[in-house]
Amino acid sequence: MTDERCPRVLLLGFTVADDVFREIVTRDVVLPTQTHTFAWALVRSLRAAGCPVRLLSAAPASTFPRNRQVRFRSARFQQDGVHGELLGFVNLLGLKHLTRFVAAVRAGSRTLRLHGDDVLLIHGVHTPFLWFGVLVAWRGTARVVPVLTDPPGVVLPDDGRIVRALRRLDHALVRMALRRASGVVVLTAALGEDFAPSIPRLVMEGICDPPTAGAAPGGPAAVPARSDTATRDIVYAGGLTRAYGVDRLVEAFRGMTDPDLRLLLFGRGELEEWSRKQAQADPRISPPELLDRAALVRRLTRASVLVNPRPVDQSFVRYSFPSKLVEYLSTGVPVVTTRLPGIPPDYEPYLRFAGTDTADGLREALRLVLAMPPGESAALGAAGAAFVRETRGPAAQGRRIRTFLAGLSAPRSGGVDAAEQGRGSPLHPLGRP
Repeated sequence: MTDERCPRVLLLGFTVADDVFREIVTRDVVLPTQTHTFAWALVRSLRAAGCPVRLLSAAPASTFPRNRQVRFRSARFQQDGVHGELLGFVNLLGLKHLTRFVAAVRAGSRTLRLHGDDVLLIHGVHTPFLWFGVLVAWRGTARVVPVLTDPPGVVLPDDGRIVRALRRLDHALVRMALRRASGVVVLTAALGEDFAPSIPRLVMEGICDPPTAGAAPGGPAAVPARSDTATRDIVYAGGLTRAYGVDRLVEAFRGMTDPDLRLLLFGRGELEEWSRKQAQADPRISPPELLDRAALVRRLTRASVLVNPRPVDQSFVRYSFPSKLVEYLSTGVPVVTTRLPGIPPDYEPYLRFAGTDTADGLREALRLVLAMPPGESAALGAAGAAFVRETRGPAAQGRRIRTFLAGLSAPRSGGVDAAEQGRGSPLHPLGRP
């Protein structure tokens, strides 16, 4: 394969049609909005670069009983001119991984054989899909390139002893599988350095792909114009959890006494009911809402400031780049964030950082942004929007992905370790213009 020919891509992951995603959201305790948004942005980036894309996907459902549906059936779908196939699986602990692996082997092998795809792009650190990638690499059928957006085997606070043991096993299996990859696309450099150290990598912290006004998730990109409001709105959108700093944000806001300020929280999580009680105690805090992505973007554009309060002292933070920062910046509204290590340096002129990730640090940063003259605030927001659209839009990111995929060594059959093929290859920084 050369740079002159676009690689044909089979994207294995969780890229489902919008109607399937909406159905999952109504019955699941987890809201995989960012997974869905990133997946379709990745598809549009590849297509913008001229790469043909086909989808092989599993429904992004939590394991029973977090999602009450036990059996997911296979089906074919089409959206935005992209053809895809849903994998059937049994949504029970243990069986979920086994049935997804079997389904991926059967459907994936058939698809690769029929369409002759050059690259198997695997979205996420999902063990069944990564080990199907090991089989593809062993056969030499296609280049195998995982897209790592999270570290493997993250233990959740409510995990029991058995689940924790399974997560440790999963962590080991992921590391073994990544050694067979031809390359990796990673959210932060730390993900590549720690989990695929000898594999060529492309750092891609996000894709700027906001929806049009009234569009469903996965629709074309545009942003409605900002309108003035009678209040000054501080807005957060994302998981309503302590891990994301929502409790610190509410505390910071409660210390701001201006009567025209409003705090709006959009999302779902462990602090949802707690947030409702905070709204009862302070009428300037709106009860949390859950909006579809297009409606949420419209609401973000009417804010005075958008905030990402994520604490910086958690173990997973070095692997994390909050994708909401790209979406926040695309709205043209000033953004306040904690200083996370995964934020690339070229973002810094367009963000306003809290001095500390405490409530006091967030409060001071919010006050400074709210005190900006209107012209200065508008200029900061406009510069941030132009930056992410020009350097992180589908066209720009698609060109980088295409160049990276086209430059990877050809796969070898017979069990050759693809990591050996990639040793000495240069780092490809997708996050740089």
